[in-house]
Amino acid sequence: MTKRIFIWVAHPKPGSLNAALAERYAIGARARGAEVRIMHLAEMQTETGYADGATLSPDVVAWQDNIRWAEHVMIVHPYWWGAMPAQAKAVMDAGLQSGFAYKYKARGVAWDKLLTGRTGDAIITSDTPPWIDTLLYRSPGRRVMRNQVMKFVGVKPRRVVQLGSVKLAKPEKLDRWLQQAEAMGAAAA
Repeated sequence: MTKRIFIWVAHPKPGSLNAALAERYAIGARARGAEVRIMHLAEMQTETGYADGATLSPDVVAWQDNIRWAEHVMIVHPYWWGAMPAQAKAVMDAGLQSGFAYKYKARGVAWDKLLTGRTGDAIITSDTPPWIDTLLYRSPGRRVMRNQVMKFVGVKPRRVVQLGSVKLAKPEKLDRWLQQAEAMGAAAA
């Protein structure tokens, strides 16, 4: 059976390292027979505000449709000021809304996870070396993606990795990261 994989490049600039990592992930997944869909934040009209019951932009609706379709979701994003870019966060705030991704129970603080049955990977790129991010800040970007995003909505995290320092990376290191992304895609298929 062919696995359905949705890859979201959550970088607001086209032609980024994030896009290259996503393409290599897709190559690895397709080589193992997976069906892959890719969306690029740089090509999306993102939400500028959020209100319960508001009509979502067509691109955010398409993003939700891709998540609904997928058995496995991979998100790749840069790590800016301790989090993903604001435009990416805006898509997630609007797209992972109550009724689509989760639904609180009528009483108490419990909720239903509406995206169960899916697995997920994430690649986070940063100028901060991951070991420094772990030592000084306790890996907030990786923890948020794994716990407050994926697990909260029912997506079972497989691999959440941080690659850095991007600004100090030599071509050999960049090539190793691209190979790692391809291997992750193959493993996801």
